[in-house]
Amino acid sequence: MSEVDRLQALRERIDELDRQIQTLIAERARCAQQVGALKQAAGATSNFYRPEREAQVLRRVIEANRGPLSNEEMARLFREIMSACLALEEPLKIAFLGPEGTFTQAAALKHFGKSIRSIPLRAIDEVFREVEAGSADYGVVPVENSTEGVVNHTLDMFLQSPLRICGEVQMRINHHLLTHAVELTAVRRIYSHRQSLAQCREWLDANVSRVEQIEVSSNGEAALRVSKEVDAAAIAGQGAADIYQLPILVRNIEDEPNNTTRFLIIGAQPIAPSGDDKTALLVASLNRPGALFNLLEPLARNHVSMTRIESRPSRRGMWDYVFFIDLDGHAQDQPVANALAELREQASLFRVLGSYPKGVL
Repeated sequence: MSEVDRLQALRERIDELDRQIQTLIAERARCAQQVGALKQAAGATSNFYRPEREAQVLRRVIEANRGPLSNEEMARLFREIMSACLALEEPLKIAFLGPEGTFTQAAALKHFGKSIRSIPLRAIDEVFREVEAGSADYGVVPVENSTEGVVNHTLDMFLQSPLRICGEVQMRINHHLLTHAVELTAVRRIYSHRQSLAQCREWLDANVSRVEQIEVSSNGEAALRVSKEVDAAAIAGQGAADIYQLPILVRNIEDEPNNTTRFLIIGAQPIAPSGDDKTALLVASLNRPGALFNLLEPLARNHVSMTRIESRPSRRGMWDYVFFIDLDGHAQDQPVANALAELREQASLFRVLGSYPKGVL
């Protein structure tokens, strides 16, 4: 068989595989519709998205993957299939820190897929309010960055909001300098979010130390402004460059090559165990010797791993603080449940912010 014949045979094989894949995707979509119909018949009135079920499916996809596609690519393909199938009933309404082109929007698309109805909002508190009002099914908000630490505004919102944490997603953050200018010397102003400016501080000091730096509410807002100005630049990601059709003058200007931001998925309903979960707590104790030790000791005694702790002013009085604690495991897991029961007795304030699947993608 000649090389031309072999090539033609491979193309015909690919065409046949494509037909099979399309048939199977359509069959899966019909099954998803049947699941939705059964839930409606049983009286379900809210959205049919189940984070724990989705996490289990994606983990199985990764475990079964034998290449040549990477685990992340294979899981991403299945994520989009699930997103499209879920949208057959009604697309999920997802609120995020906007405008379009922010890293928060990229995190929303990574977690929920592209078959959603996006709701860009101007501030983190607006995202919380939109979900609380039921105008959005879920919200996506940043909570911590590997370079700059926690996003205090997000933590503070949990002091007053009844919403739960339903999931998490991590994004590798690559900052680019977007501008219509053809060289750095033509840039007179640089717009960006405060955290992005901090994450690019070394590059900014070394290359544009005399250029005015202007803080705005988001990187998307920065890109939107620069799209209308010829002598300004924005620090933002590839998504913002694509949406606002801005050339990238300098790529990857972040100081840390592994710069990563963690985002939370917030919603109203509790999440069932997925088999590999986290639990987030909001606790406080009376100001007395050994108070923090007494809060944490039940975790150690029940062999529950604490992965993170942050303190924030409680707003109840001067020098009064609350603690945000992340644990390995679901609140329904017996060791965690035992520890939480003891911790509840020790704390002056105790709230489970949510148990949710660990991020898969």
